[in-house]
Amino acid sequence: MKRNKINYLFIVMTMAVALLSCKKEWENVAPKGVFLSENYYADKDQAYGALVGVYDVMRKNSGGFENMITMMNAGSDDHYAGGGGATDGAGIQGFSNYTLNATIIPGSFWNDHYQGIFRANTLLAKLPTTVMDAASKARFAAETKALRATYYFNLVRMFRNIPLVLDPLTATNMYEVTQATPDAIYAQIEKDLLEAIAAPELPGSVPAATEAGRFTKGAAQAMLGKVYLYDNKASLAAAQLAAVNGTPGGTSSYGYKLLSNFSDLWVVANKFNTESILEVGHSSAGNSDWGWWGSGRDEGNTVNVMVGPRSYSRPTGSTAPDLPSGWSFNVFTQDFYDVIKTDPRFGATVFDLKALKTAGQADYIEGYQNTGYFLNKFLPRKADVRTGGGALELNYKQNTYMIRLADTYLLEAEALGGTGARAQALLDAVRARVGLASVPVSLDAIKTERRLELAGEGHRFFDLVRWGDALSKLGSRGFVKNKNEIFPIPIRELQGTKLVQNPSYN
Repeated sequence: MKRNKINYLFIVMTMAVALLSCKKEWENVAPKGVFLSENYYADKDQAYGALVGVYDVMRKNSGGFENMITMMNAGSDDHYAGGGGATDGAGIQGFSNYTLNATIIPGSFWNDHYQGIFRANTLLAKLPTTVMDAASKARFAAETKALRATYYFNLVRMFRNIPLVLDPLTATNMYEVTQATPDAIYAQIEKDLLEAIAAPELPGSVPAATEAGRFTKGAAQAMLGKVYLYDNKASLAAAQLAAVNGTPGGTSSYGYKLLSNFSDLWVVANKFNTESILEVGHSSAGNSDWGWWGSGRDEGNTVNVMVGPRSYSRPTGSTAPDLPSGWSFNVFTQDFYDVIKTDPRFGATVFDLKALKTAGQADYIEGYQNTGYFLNKFLPRKADVRTGGGALELNYKQNTYMIRLADTYLLEAEALGGTGARAQALLDAVRARVGLASVPVSLDAIKTERRLELAGEGHRFFDLVRWGDALSKLGSRGFVKNKNEIFPIPIRELQGTKLVQNPSYN
């Protein structure tokens, strides 16, 4: 389905009227069918289908070529865009070398998130008259608000100057939308999350067999803590994150606990583990294919094939991993390799194909900006290649984390100013999990730990901007201060609307 301006998306909602099976995880329930809004939301089943449609946009994290993880990695100092050449994905290449403009910015980073917001707005508007029990109605509303907040948070971090739309658009007002201040956006995000958290019907945990992937109170608090930190409300951030984290290294009141082995985080079958707070589900069961890849209907993880080496092979008797081939995006920089090469997380994070090729254990075709250092966390695996329909490349099923516990530990330590006994304990717990000794806590120590712990997960660029470190780390790549902290607004969103382009992109 072609998706254009934000003012198109309210017309038709593509979502599911689907019931959960006790054998089917929540994240594998895909929206299907087309319903006009005036004929929809009559009962709980239809409202549930609409809720699935709101959740579906979370797949933007790692689904489709234009996904959050590989895009945000490409603009960081830890990665190059890579791929097959300098024109392989104009948007991702432009972000990586800071030549991004309003023409080549992938429009889906704007309109996919607004699609989720418009679905959320419509569901919230229709729920009061939907015939269903009050408890389910309240839970659906809480989840929808948390999702709307999540999509607005991505938008305000990427574009900063965005419209705040809280009601379904109509033919009379869709061209009158203007941009709100970032303060107004953050206020609404925080309001949505606070209301979701306050709802008694939003559960603290969900049954993994049937509802894994749905928002919980802990996930909403973790998101709010992160939002508060970006909104320069450190004390509020620390309070929310403390409620999520509990005793550092222990099991929190929500059941969150660091996994004992860092590498277990990246085992494809290890979905919705104790460290996972907010996770994006993927499946090969959707049989995703090229004709509708990236449309929102596909269910596969695209990061996997994107970060794999091209034309990978190994000789008979090699001890190198047996991998399917990929597209060589997001290769690590030499600078990052030099930082992590002695860290215990190196093996789980970096696939050192340069060393394997030198040793005669494997071979591959070098892609653009090749360093030989590939993103092992999301490397495609032979065991993960689908056996059903659709394209092999588009049906990997590894889930991805939007928020995990080590992330919230380090966010809380940062919110505490990088000082004090609790900040020290939070930092120590992340390091102890991989066998590292304690180091004195400080903001610099937390920055270093975030870089090593969360490498390749799409956080680094946002971290650099939040810390004010982007120019010093990315200036050599072409980063311009007071411009490249945010994306240009796609040109199609400006045509025929009252929206104005972000500063320095005119």
